[in-house]
Amino acid sequence: MTKDLYARHRSVLPDWLALYYEDPLEITHGEGRHVWDSAGNKYLDFFGGILTTMTAHALPEVTKAVSEQAGRIIHSSTLYLNRPMVELAERIAHVSGIPDARVFFTTSGTEANDTALLLATAHRRSNTILAMRNSYHGRSFSSVGITGNRGWSPTSLSPLQTLYVHGGVRTRGPYAHLGDRDFIDACVADLTDLLGHTRPPAALIAEPVQGVGGFTSPPDGLYAAFREVLHERGILWIADEVQTGWGRTGDHFWGWQAHGRSGPPDIVTFAKGIGNGMSVGGVIARAEIMNCLDANSISTFGGTQVTMAAGLANLNHLLEHDLQGNARRVGGLLIERLRAVAAQVPHVREVRGRGLMIGVELTRPGTDEAAPEAASAVLEEARAGGLLVGKGGGHSTSVLRIAPPMSLTVAEADEGAAILERALRSI
Repeated sequence: MTKDLYARHRSVLPDWLALYYEDPLEITHGEGRHVWDSAGNKYLDFFGGILTTMTAHALPEVTKAVSEQAGRIIHSSTLYLNRPMVELAERIAHVSGIPDARVFFTTSGTEANDTALLLATAHRRSNTILAMRNSYHGRSFSSVGITGNRGWSPTSLSPLQTLYVHGGVRTRGPYAHLGDRDFIDACVADLTDLLGHTRPPAALIAEPVQGVGGFTSPPDGLYAAFREVLHERGILWIADEVQTGWGRTGDHFWGWQAHGRSGPPDIVTFAKGIGNGMSVGGVIARAEIMNCLDANSISTFGGTQVTMAAGLANLNHLLEHDLQGNARRVGGLLIERLRAVAAQVPHVREVRGRGLMIGVELTRPGTDEAAPEAASAVLEEARAGGLLVGKGGGHSTSVLRIAPPMSLTVAEADEGAAILERALRSI
């Protein structure tokens, strides 16, 4: 059945629509931190639909909210008052850390970043954007144009002028040999020099932890230091929290808070986990920025009643059960377990991350040369052992990405780590 579905997939969908595994997997249902395929095999899910199943598969509160709302009305558009949308916007504005916050809902992280770029360029009357090397911000025309990862950038054409800044990757690049303080100083000096050679940019967009880039991040405080330089010149700071928001990093509710010394971002984008699988994205911005557009705009599918009901139930569950704290505790144990394994596996260059957002970078032993074939082999072996993980990394996709639902238990973390250990040792 799966082979037949794969053949049908290949005949009607684009060739560039990537699938994991030599024998692609059809996931038919899930519960908690587990999913099942069409052959009845059970897997521990350490990727959560690309960090989207944030709380749990088939979370009863979300399922109930979606079912009840669908029984009333699913959609009416933003041309009419929408109680679930207002209620979720109120909750998000409250937890955002942005003063006088306004919230606009979209259907995806790509669309959220598109909207943030529209707001920033309109507010600043500039089409120049600063972005981080090794970054990823979506697959639309404008977001591809600011993506600093060649593997996910199919065209150089763009409505924007993009200038790339150092700092998103701590252990590679020209400043990797420096200590944290000197690393930050060097990146700030590079940014300052860059700004002396260009027309005033609209904004800097940055992921606090680069997702597709392989869960890389700078030392805490880099973006706070950047913000001081940007603020002096009126340049906005956009934090792309599509993967890092809602407490996934454990230490903070938002990834930007590791860089919050100079105040919150001007704009925050979010998506993925808030809907727990429903299509929800959005933008948070100060009112003066959000309200800067001088033309009419609506969102046909952004903020539909059924997706807002799901998001509200999901966020309430996350806050009431302190899943951020669970991500910090269980994620910390998982990272330490994987680092102990890595010390005995020559292919592992680094285990990095925080909370339940963990990257395992693989290289050819004794070198810094990426080993994408090793990452693919581990992915396959982990699946055979009953574990699903992701891949990424700006250096030839040689990073295993681990981001299970944030309700992961200690026992499940131990089980997943044991499967991954066997897979790593099999290289």
